[in-house]
Amino acid sequence: MTIFLIVLAIMLLLVGVAGTIFPVIPALPLMLGGAWLLAYAQNYTVMASGSLITLVLIAAFGFAMDFVAGLLGAKYTGASKQALWGSLIGGLVGIFMGLFGMIFAPLIGAMIGEFMAKQDLLRASKVGIGTFVGIIVGTVAKIGAALAMILVILSQYGVYWFQAA
Repeated sequence: MTIFLIVLAIMLLLVGVAGTIFPVIPALPLMLGGAWLLAYAQNYTVMASGSLITLVLIAAFGFAMDFVAGLLGAKYTGASKQALWGSLIGGLVGIFMGLFGMIFAPLIGAMIGEFMAKQDLLRASKVGIGTFVGIIVGTVAKIGAALAMILVILSQYGVYWFQAA
């Protein structure tokens, strides 16, 4: 049973790593689940509660940054409330539209919201670009969080293997 759980945990970790590239896969929650399953399979002897709490904090930060970065990018460019709502709605709609929708729907939503508020196409384009930059920053934060999680897991197992040898 332990081997099955470890294999399942490694599969969750690998799917989570793939999810950093494919936005429709919830990368960080899957990686967190894989890490917890790995710790559980070994009765929390290799990864204790401190490591798991660290992983939860890293995953929460990365998940939050990935979710709100587009909004922050729009807000940085001085977007109106309508543009922020448009970015949020575009992000939610984009979830169901695949990779293209995940990347461009928040941008389009912010542009439409800003255009409705100010009737200025140049300003709406600026807000759209700010939203796009925010999405890129959120993706980089998600990738960084995933790498940090992998490093925490590997460091725990590296120390364990070094002590066992």
